[in-house]
Amino acid sequence: MLNVAQWTVIAAATGLVLSLLFSKLRPELLFAALALLLAAAGVIEPQRLPQLAANPAVITLILLLLVSAALEKTGLLARLGRHLFRPSYGQTLMRIGTSTVVSSAFLNNTAVVATLAGVINRQVDHLPARLLLPLSYAAILGGTLTLIGTSTHLVLNSVLTEQGRPALALLDFFPIGLAVAVAGLGLLLLLSRHLPDRSVPQEQEPPYFIDAQLLASSSMVGRTVQQNGLRSLNGLYLAEIVRAGQLIAPISPDLVMQAQDKLVFCGAVDKLSELERFDGLELFAGSNGLLSENLHEVLVSPTSNIVGKTLKQVDFRARFDAAVVAMRRRGERLSGKLGAIELQGGDILVLAVGQQYLAQRRVNRHFYHVGGTVLPKPLQRWQEGVVLGGFGLTLVANLSFGLPLYLGLALLLLALVATTVLNSNDIRQRFPFELWVIITGALALAEAFQRSGLSQLLANSLQLQLSDGGVMAAFIGVYLLALLTTELMTNNAAAALVLPLALGLADAFGVSSMPFIMAVAYGASASFISPFSYQTHLMVMNLGNYRKRDYLRIGVPMSLLYSAIVIHLVPRVFPF
Repeated sequence: MLNVAQWTVIAAATGLVLSLLFSKLRPELLFAALALLLAAAGVIEPQRLPQLAANPAVITLILLLLVSAALEKTGLLARLGRHLFRPSYGQTLMRIGTSTVVSSAFLNNTAVVATLAGVINRQVDHLPARLLLPLSYAAILGGTLTLIGTSTHLVLNSVLTEQGRPALALLDFFPIGLAVAVAGLGLLLLLSRHLPDRSVPQEQEPPYFIDAQLLASSSMVGRTVQQNGLRSLNGLYLAEIVRAGQLIAPISPDLVMQAQDKLVFCGAVDKLSELERFDGLELFAGSNGLLSENLHEVLVSPTSNIVGKTLKQVDFRARFDAAVVAMRRRGERLSGKLGAIELQGGDILVLAVGQQYLAQRRVNRHFYHVGGTVLPKPLQRWQEGVVLGGFGLTLVANLSFGLPLYLGLALLLLALVATTVLNSNDIRQRFPFELWVIITGALALAEAFQRSGLSQLLANSLQLQLSDGGVMAAFIGVYLLALLTTELMTNNAAAALVLPLALGLADAFGVSSMPFIMAVAYGASASFISPFSYQTHLMVMNLGNYRKRDYLRIGVPMSLLYSAIVIHLVPRVFPF
């Protein structure tokens, strides 16, 4: 019979999974509620929550993401991107894939993809749709090479250290990660003929959504749409009007315009000057004198906390010192007022920005530039040397002298602040608060499984059912469970949910836990099939105008090959 604590853990875990799958609540809120519920119910001791939040592996992850902000400032990826393209598509694909794999082994995957995707979009030798999806897959493959290549590995390390098990080393993942990376890149080359040969001419791209308001002083008030010349715009068309909260569409040429009408235009953002000639027509961005020279095209990060909120709800202008001129969303024609549209990860915005926006570099956390705008004040050569040399020295000190990564990264971060490479605002903007909360909640759940005895109870039950197939069947089952879970939710959540069961199974069979740990690590990183399973997939989905079937066509063979290699190699590199 299960006791109260075990039933509480089951109910909490089930509620978490269902909420992640079916609710619109943000993951950090769900994991925070889970941790507090477990502590309030007495399943874990309340004082354990701050201790879990200060886990060395968690601190390592936080410091790594902060140091990554300095690595991105070096412009190393942007310079690398300029040398990737060749007339041969196959050579270009392999150069991009190899560079992405190596970069993603040590840098934040999202930043790697965002930087190189912008370069890919601007080159003219090959269709972006033929390169962007392989870019996202290569970032996943590269993340499997090292402990710091993906947050999934650091989440696993956090759980292990909290349970008193040996911590993972920086290169524990390298042999298997190298095998899957090489095989994966080869498969991408073989499958490249199935990538969409989808040319998207400028006039066929999803139109930008541009919002303007008719001021009471405008001479256009009281005249029809036809009389005001709004039926013959160059590159823009009047799609709808919002009047007193009511949507008017389609627009009749004889419609008489009224003061405070919201006019919604669709078309190319470089035709904005067409609207400047109309008296009393004010763009949503406002007439602040920035529109002609300071336009920045950015992509909304899927992990930003502004996702799911409207521009007005986040007080966009005050928060970022930037006004949204236009918005575009792949595969969807936007409707209504610009300020009332809920932002989604992958939305492309055109911003008119002020000096505070440029100085604070808020783009780092919420947006990624895709239009080629060069950010101001690049690092000096000696500062780049501090960043790159310091990061390399930190890794060498960990590998050769056993210096804990969190200590080396903390010293490096201090040096970066002292040399003005980073400032307090950079750190505040890049601090991964949401991820910190998620990992703390995941650690609380893992501890609840262990302290309540539920993980061992489930593992013993599964061990009896899988006894005929032996430990290999249990290993494969753990891997497949992690793979399925990561396609349904997120890689970090998958790792946190499956690892306690995996460790319990290893103990039940009386074998080494390392094969089971690796099964969870590689299974949780196998986000190949669904465009919603990994944040870089969402980014390239918009930029490359991909459809879900494109991910299936490439992702299913990739997942099968990846899984076969992992299942074959893990027990040989890490014997039971």
